[in-house]
Amino acid sequence: MNNSTPVRSLLVRGMLGGLGAAVPALLVAYLLGEPRVDAAIAFEESQPHSHEGGVELVSRSMQSTAGLATGILVYGIALGGIIALAYCFALGRIGRFGPRATAMLVSGTGLVALYVVPFLKYPANPPAVGNPDTIGQRTTLYFLMMLLGLLLTLAALVLGRRLAPRLGNWNATVVAAAAFAVAVGLAYAFLPSFNEVPADFSATLLWQFRLATLAVQATLWLGFGLLFGHLAERLLNPRPAAAAAPGAVASAA
Repeated sequence: MNNSTPVRSLLVRGMLGGLGAAVPALLVAYLLGEPRVDAAIAFEESQPHSHEGGVELVSRSMQSTAGLATGILVYGIALGGIIALAYCFALGRIGRFGPRATAMLVSGTGLVALYVVPFLKYPANPPAVGNPDTIGQRTTLYFLMMLLGLLLTLAALVLGRRLAPRLGNWNATVVAAAAFAVAVGLAYAFLPSFNEVPADFSATLLWQFRLATLAVQATLWLGFGLLFGHLAERLLNPRPAAAAAPGAVASAA
């Protein structure tokens, strides 16, 4: 990507793409995630050790509507801006891909590296699942897994590019992907795990909640790739005036 590329314009379009992708992600979160959260809260409140008489600073209805919308929309805008900056660096450096394909590659890679990799080791838990005493350790390990996912992804990309001249693009990609999978597997094996699900908690509800969180993230990241790819394409490869108005030539004749 050369110095004349409008980075600021791409950043703005990235934030707009993140906002646009956050809308369907919000719908997925509300339709799939919130009913599972309500069920988990009902289970927690049914337990004899549940806390009584606590002051509810924000009502549950506010959390599941305005609070949810604010959180996802702001997250989408911020995420869009960050991915747009990564896109500016990646464009033209990861192969002969156009603006749209590059956007999908960056977005899909980010989803795998920053969400799927830590999710498979430390999946999200609904209310009533998890020991409050270990929340600090679990949070630290989750962010460590995110960092490892990012670093291992970058290492796999570098490995693939270096092997490509000798092995060919396909074989180099397979070797890099295998090395990435092995490295992630070793990280999973050596990092501590947590099994803090109550014995009487519904396994179906637990996995429905986790799949819902995965669906929200996939909708956000991949939706962003589609929207931002379209916006970046229009900015970087504008249509010629004649193509934009095909009737102009006929009128002039």
